[in-house]
Amino acid sequence: MEELKKKIEKLLLKVQRPSRYIGGEVGSVVKDKDKVDVRFAFCFPDTYEVGMSHLGMKILYGLKNARENWWCERVFMPEEDYNKLMRENDIPLYALESLDPIKDFDFIGFTLMYELSYNNVLEMLDLAGVPVLAKDRTELTPLVIAGGPCACNPEPMADFFDLFILGEGEEVNVELLELYERMKPLKPTKQEFLREAAKLEGVYVPSFYDVDYNEDGTVKSITPNVPEAPARVKKRVIKDFDKVYYPEGFVVPFTQIVHDRAVVEVLRGCIRGCRFCQAGFIYRPFREKSIDTIKNETKSLCEQTGYEEVSLSSLSTSDYTEINKLLENLVEYTDGEQINLSLPSLRIDNFSEELLEKIKSVRKSGLTFAPEAGSQRMRDVINKGLTEEIILEGAGQAFEGGWNKVKLYFMLGLPTETEEDMKAIAHLAEKVARRYYEIPKEQRNGKCQITASSSFFIPKPFTPFQWAQMFPSEEYIRRATIVKHEFLQQLNKKSLKYNWHEADVTVLEGVFARGDRKVGKVIEEAYRLGCLYDSWSESFDNEKWMQAFANTGVDIEFYTMRERSMDELFPWDFIDIGVTKNFLKKEWERAMNAQVTPNCRMQCSGCGAAKFGGGVCFEGKN
Repeated sequence: MEELKKKIEKLLLKVQRPSRYIGGEVGSVVKDKDKVDVRFAFCFPDTYEVGMSHLGMKILYGLKNARENWWCERVFMPEEDYNKLMRENDIPLYALESLDPIKDFDFIGFTLMYELSYNNVLEMLDLAGVPVLAKDRTELTPLVIAGGPCACNPEPMADFFDLFILGEGEEVNVELLELYERMKPLKPTKQEFLREAAKLEGVYVPSFYDVDYNEDGTVKSITPNVPEAPARVKKRVIKDFDKVYYPEGFVVPFTQIVHDRAVVEVLRGCIRGCRFCQAGFIYRPFREKSIDTIKNETKSLCEQTGYEEVSLSSLSTSDYTEINKLLENLVEYTDGEQINLSLPSLRIDNFSEELLEKIKSVRKSGLTFAPEAGSQRMRDVINKGLTEEIILEGAGQAFEGGWNKVKLYFMLGLPTETEEDMKAIAHLAEKVARRYYEIPKEQRNGKCQITASSSFFIPKPFTPFQWAQMFPSEEYIRRATIVKHEFLQQLNKKSLKYNWHEADVTVLEGVFARGDRKVGKVIEEAYRLGCLYDSWSESFDNEKWMQAFANTGVDIEFYTMRERSMDELFPWDFIDIGVTKNFLKKEWERAMNAQVTPNCRMQCSGCGAAKFGGGVCFEGKN
């Protein structure tokens, strides 16, 4: 082992940012492996800078290491330069805390945050010396598992994992490791352990389910093949968000990472019900932490890490019930300690003057709002709950508060979208800019800059739009070009900037998002062809992906362009996320009629999430 470490040290002199690969950061946990009963390699299938910004990893890292006899270590995807050197010098993928090869661990766990990281998962397993296919791993360990938001449709990756954790991981991760700890002395087979694991709520073992297909390629049935596997796997939900585990400190990296600050999660879920947003449905019900809990966690994190900025994390921070009171309490501490308080995920419709005043000292660079659509009709289709009046009022408050830069996020390719809806994106951006120039010149803060960005809509499982069609990449580009041309016609075009997401990437993400097990063959083939680091535009190779589809005989348009019937059985329909399929169907119909559904605080719409208990469903306010 010492020989391996010396080899690693020599190679690190040849790579960029070697601090990514050495461990030893403040806050990292090192234990005596001889006194440890369970070893867990927490793998993030992207670079150190991205993975170290991920809140879920920070939480579960602290949670597992809180047990004296468990040791959780971090593993990231090496960059291309180091990856090449590792292969050339027979260095297996290792964990940062011990520098031990992860193939010797009890668990190798991945978090699946976005679809284009799937190939990196296969590369990390191969680099570790672990067979990529679950069926080729016959020994009990290492058990290769996965969780995260993309696990809500685990089927494209079903062939590669022994089990998935569905829903929120704080409780079920502990239960799974406790089960393993109890069974380990009995020397069970892999099959015996997985049978017991399948009994845990929130655990899905793909090999325990048979999938049959209709002649047209759609799913016919998903049937358990062992008695321990439930017909429907229920996601895990933390009922009391005030008592859930949260780390007192984070690992503080040596090098700059994407989000280099302390982060406190203030709420989970969302009350809004935007019909395109998967997170808004899979994280229901909406739950909050108390002000005292948030304040204590903020204080602890800042003291333990030395960070001079703390960010409040959520899907919509300004939806916190007592946001102004919360900020008053936090500002008292942060101002006194000269700590910046960052508030991402603000909604323009509850962007009050009071709130503006609180964040004035922090967000000087610019504000970001997401109208998602330019026209009112389109915003009603997606249930955004925003009027043009509200958008302009919010922007006006920001401008009068001293801001002169605003980012606006939109989507193209939404269901029922017309050319008029597309052009309305430019018109709305122009009206926002015009609102700035309505302020007397002497009160303005320099020139105005409105940056509008379009992503292309991807239908996601467990949303009302899961039945929607997509378009070929050429059509997405055509739509973006229409918008771009309309921007050039606007009066204040010098104050406007417009860009859009890559269309080829969108199509691929759409295939994976709603894919079945057949898509796994494409992922494996693309990996064999050399597709890696696909979430980075400079590495993405669409030609290789198209070759992978051709080689495997999988039709892209079956997953993207095909019109889905309302009674089709989806690959993910065996998962119970709380929100019922009936509710989603009703929301789809309301979308087609451009009807708005009130948010959860205004009125309960009977989505089904109330059965999990807790949160807004039981606040008695609706």
